[in-house]
Amino acid sequence: MTLLAHISDIHIAPLPKLHLKDLLSKRLTGYLNWKLTRSGALGGTGLQELVAHLRQQETDFIAVTGDLTNLALDTEISRAGAWLQSIGGAETVCVSPGNHDAYVKGALETAYSEWGSYISGETMETGRFPFVRRIDEVAIISCSSAIPTAPFMAIGEFDKQQADRLSRILSVLKNAGFFRTVLIHHPPNVELQHPSFGLRGHRLFRDVIAEHGAELILHGHTHRSSVHSVDGPNGEVPVIGVASASANQGSPLDDPARYNLFRIERNGTGWSCTMREYGFQRLGSEIVMRLQMRIY
Repeated sequence: MTLLAHISDIHIAPLPKLHLKDLLSKRLTGYLNWKLTRSGALGGTGLQELVAHLRQQETDFIAVTGDLTNLALDTEISRAGAWLQSIGGAETVCVSPGNHDAYVKGALETAYSEWGSYISGETMETGRFPFVRRIDEVAIISCSSAIPTAPFMAIGEFDKQQADRLSRILSVLKNAGFFRTVLIHHPPNVELQHPSFGLRGHRLFRDVIAEHGAELILHGHTHRSSVHSVDGPNGEVPVIGVASASANQGSPLDDPARYNLFRIERNGTGWSCTMREYGFQRLGSEIVMRLQMRIY
């Protein structure tokens, strides 16, 4: 039996001290958005309380689907690295980066350097993504949709090169009998696409899953709890999103801070997988189990 936790959209707060040179880019619009909107929606003590609750679960692995930072400043990236160390060692935690982690050109490369083994694993050929982590019979396959974009845009991208590697990885892991869990920051399903914050290449991603299958797809980005699906070769594949781990309870923009916990074990020739969602509700100050759902 494997316990897999999913947490996302950390948006570590508060912003560090900024200098004028830091704002001579897309970061200016991001800074204004933080000051006018996001500083009231994200931050506070919820993240610390949520992580403390998560750590009590004694998980086997923690999947983080991106947006650890806000403006991808060097200081933020360094703080995010320290936060990753606080939730577990790199052998039990991995990251699929988000658009805020690639906010400007060069930022993601800095994150690769700072986060090291948290954002790496077994790969095919020379491509950094997808990479694979294996925990008993569960394989975590981390893709990347993180790219720098223009102001007011939060789109992601999944290209053909990554799709080709994902196809081969899924095929190899299926033949080896693994429960294949795919991570990507931006949701790949049709229902959550939008010109300014959707996934460029979402059809390509779904085509790969339709051909080779997967047992589970996890994403962040929307700051909402959600359950959708995409087509697989033998039926639907669950696509599950989680709310931002730093969202305040009073935010009208986001669901309150939450994480998901998956209990995965082999059941004869198939799989048993149950999801529990833990987090805050709109009212009350306690972290509670909001949902329990059998996936397989």
